[in-house]
Amino acid sequence: MNEPKWFKSSYSSNGGNCVEVARNLVATEGVVPVRDSKDPNGAHLRFSPASFGAFIGAVKAGRFGEV
Repeated sequence: MNEPKWFKSSYSSNGGNCVEVARNLVATEGVVPVRDSKDPNGAHLRFSPASFGAFIGAVKAGRFGEV
């Protein structure tokens, strides 16, 4: 397994309530890992690219209210 290359959104204000995503595993493993930036050694979730894309689309469309 390749190691995830984690990054935070450029929109993150670094207030501590951030998630990090690793896009580099989409092509090789077909997953998008996501973790809590406050706990980089803790557990992370793995989503399919389609599921993660649908989530991002819903966020951009405002389906979860104001975040």
